[in-house]
Amino acid sequence: MILKYKVSLPGIKGFARVYEVKATASLYSLHKQMRADMDFPQDQVVLFKAFAANGDVAARYSVFTDFGFGTIDNVTFGECHKRGEDKFIYFYDTTNVKSVILTLEGEAEERRNVLYPILVETKGPNPIEFENGYVAFEDLPDEKKKDPDDEDFDDFDDDEPEEEDDETEEIFGDDDDE
Repeated sequence: MILKYKVSLPGIKGFARVYEVKATASLYSLHKQMRADMDFPQDQVVLFKAFAANGDVAARYSVFTDFGFGTIDNVTFGECHKRGEDKFIYFYDTTNVKSVILTLEGEAEERRNVLYPILVETKGPNPIEFENGYVAFEDLPDEKKKDPDDEDFDDFDDDEPEEEDDETEEIFGDDDDE
């Protein structure tokens, strides 16, 4: 069975990733793939916080610590799905409390000759770009959105001539210092 998970950022419509994962795959295998695909830090302890269907925290899975439910290298997505743990908050940087949301979207057809987990859809830049001030068009407030097909949209004013650069830098000249 192949499970399809959407990765999102809370409150940001301009970011998404969709992964297909074998039900037999460990949480660790998707962790490694997301870390590589989204440039997450290599030196951080990670945590999967699993949620039950009613929204309550059902389990926590980490690399080194077994919180009573197993570690991410020995818990599979299929086991989590059977227990109704279909939503996770994945902390890719626990020190700085940085995370993404993983939500099960359903099952997918198995692809031949593909190594899973596999990234099948992307939208927007990596999460670090949002931390650096990037704002996707769909996340802008309505009053800031401008349609390029609108008559009032203007990148620049064509009516004004460009300013001429009177100050030129002499590249070649008579150097008396030689």
